[in-house]
Amino acid sequence: MNYLKPMVWTSIVLLALCLPIVVQAADVNVPKYNPPQRGAPGGRVGGGTRGGTNVFVLSVLAPDHSGFTTNEQPSLYWYISNPTALPIELTVMDPQDVQPILETKLPAPTKARIQRVRLADYNIRLAPGAAYRWFVAVVPDADRRSKDILAGGAIERIEASEELKAKLANSKTNDTPFVYAEAGLWYDALRSISDLIEAEPQNQELKNQRVALLSQIGLKTSGE
Repeated sequence: MNYLKPMVWTSIVLLALCLPIVVQAADVNVPKYNPPQRGAPGGRVGGGTRGGTNVFVLSVLAPDHSGFTTNEQPSLYWYISNPTALPIELTVMDPQDVQPILETKLPAPTKARIQRVRLADYNIRLAPGAAYRWFVAVVPDADRRSKDILAGGAIERIEASEELKAKLANSKTNDTPFVYAEAGLWYDALRSISDLIEAEPQNQELKNQRVALLSQIGLKTSGE
């Protein structure tokens, strides 16, 4: 049986040499988020679970720093791990104002999934250079708001560079999440991959790309 040992070791060495290549190839089709070097302090906060009959995880799909967008009316995304009949509220705060620029109730989710809020639906526009805060709250008791389950994030609108505009003009639609992620534009990268998923809801590769993008900022979702 000793004659088998050289063959076994040769196989192990070949496998070890091939593994990095396989991993690298698998990562080629994953958007790589490049966090911006500047930005206002603050980022993702809160989120949590509730006991009793309402058990879920609530989180906003935002990084742990102020995420960037080039869109005047971007989309905001949040996730809940289970459906709930409890009231849900969205609040968007301008750092220059005491009162929210948006405070509205959201439809109760009927299933565990990523939820989308289009600011265009509320005629809300973000001014460039301001770090807005936004929050999603599940309200178990309207008379005791200290019991709210709250998750929040930060978003800042910046102007698109000429380099970014050129890259987008020369990119295919399926490449736009990669371009935005590389440019450090979190909300634009998430929107573009989510738009692709909405257009092709059965495309598992696109869902895997979004899961991979979210994992880069420490978030886990079902991918739906």
